[in-house]
Amino acid sequence: MFVAFAALLLGGIMGLLQAIERAGLFEMPSYFTYYQALTTHGIVLVVVLTAFFTIGYFYAALSHTLDGLLPKVRKMAWIGFALKIVGFVFVVVPLLMNKATVMYTFYPPMKASPYFYIGLVFIVLGVWMCAFGAFIQVATWRKNNRGKHLPILSFFATGVFVLLFFGSLGVTVEVLTIIPWAFGWTKTINVMVSRTLFWSFGHTLVNIWYLTAVSAWYVIVPKVIGGRRFSDVLTRFVVIALVITNIPGGFHHQIVDPGMSQALKFMHVFMSLVIAIPSMMTAYAMFSVFERRGRELGGKGLLGWFKKMPWGDVRFLAPFIAMVAFIPGGAGGIVQTTNQLNQVVHNTLWIVGHFHLTVGTSVILTFFGISYWLIPYVSKRVLTPRINKVGVIQTVFWTIGMAIMTFSMHIAGLLGAPRRTSYTTYGDHAVAASWDPYTIVVVVGAAFLLVGGVLQLYAVFHLMFRAPKGETEFPLAEPEENASATPYWTERWGRTIILMLLLVAMAYVAPLVNFIINAPPGSPPFVTW
Repeated sequence: MFVAFAALLLGGIMGLLQAIERAGLFEMPSYFTYYQALTTHGIVLVVVLTAFFTIGYFYAALSHTLDGLLPKVRKMAWIGFALKIVGFVFVVVPLLMNKATVMYTFYPPMKASPYFYIGLVFIVLGVWMCAFGAFIQVATWRKNNRGKHLPILSFFATGVFVLLFFGSLGVTVEVLTIIPWAFGWTKTINVMVSRTLFWSFGHTLVNIWYLTAVSAWYVIVPKVIGGRRFSDVLTRFVVIALVITNIPGGFHHQIVDPGMSQALKFMHVFMSLVIAIPSMMTAYAMFSVFERRGRELGGKGLLGWFKKMPWGDVRFLAPFIAMVAFIPGGAGGIVQTTNQLNQVVHNTLWIVGHFHLTVGTSVILTFFGISYWLIPYVSKRVLTPRINKVGVIQTVFWTIGMAIMTFSMHIAGLLGAPRRTSYTTYGDHAVAASWDPYTIVVVVGAAFLLVGGVLQLYAVFHLMFRAPKGETEFPLAEPEENASATPYWTERWGRTIILMLLLVAMAYVAPLVNFIINAPPGSPPFVTW
């Protein structure tokens, strides 16, 4: 948690600097450029913040629901933590030296320092170590509790760690081919293979955070409002469906890429859109829980339940706003996934607005909501009314900031504003001038986010070290009363993984074989900064 929120501070500062330069209000110095800030912002928030938070959260869940961590699992987790920290240092030092300004995506033909890629290997090894520790913990519990269902939060954790391991295999192969190319031992590299291997991981990572947030929506939030969670069968089916369908979803990032047939692209469009089905099931389940609990508290009429929700409790408010934000966020995802619409928004600022809506709002606000009970639970302290109020104010600032920023980015993207680029007038072109008001408004949103981020960091620090000592509950909702029995086939993880790998093979064998057999001319390295 400490490392995750330190990464939030660094990444947030980088984001604000980018917004100000992109709007033409400020020019970053030559010793730390816009593109260094952009790369640092992506790596620190997308890889470091999310990985450390997700693993910390789920290890707390495994420990709480599976009778404590086994000594060897605890040791594996600390080794994994150390490997990730070493990797983080290897990644950040070249970034600060302007030797790895290759964006979050980092694939060829742009070339970073080879030590940047070595750092990524350490991070992946650390994640794998934590994943296998989780697998050992779960397998041991199942062996000692034959015939029982895995506790639901540990079921979510298993799904996330399965995706973390299998989803990162492609990018690991990519990085291992880049390292000799970055050292100069090989002259060229197959760019299309590298891009495809990256996106087998790149979008899977997004849905790993999403599944982490969903676990809190299904299991934690109902307890916070005093209700029960929705159908245990549906909950486990949603996890299984997201695990099976997730990895092929990344291919829609390559809809405009050459070298693959339209038929293949349309197959991937369908595979990507399938992910929306468990998401819509989740939307139904969550609002059903809210309505049922609201009516228990006396809510009348169509929306009477809405007034009965605990809006003053940050543990509910932040995840609820996160859920609502995922409605337009998910709709935007369907736009990017659809062959024809993707042509309009691809590589525009629309994409940046989309992932700030999904990751920066839906996922991160849920993480914030989790932090207000998880950190005091771990630190043996309590959430005071004052810090809860700070959390509510922080959530409001973050929500306003993200709403302003993402709306402006979506509009500017539809007007053609490109993503990634720093400030330019394109020779005072009229089309480029039409983007300027929206990039200025992005800065306003970033300022709100900075205030929200500072308040969040204050609350986290207080809950770690200053809040009164006491016992905080780990809020796990009970299943609904008179629920039907959950079938045991949901526990067959071997079957789930086989189905996942079959879908991955359908998605990736044909294009990868084609790119290798009919390889385009390999690319030498380029350093464009």
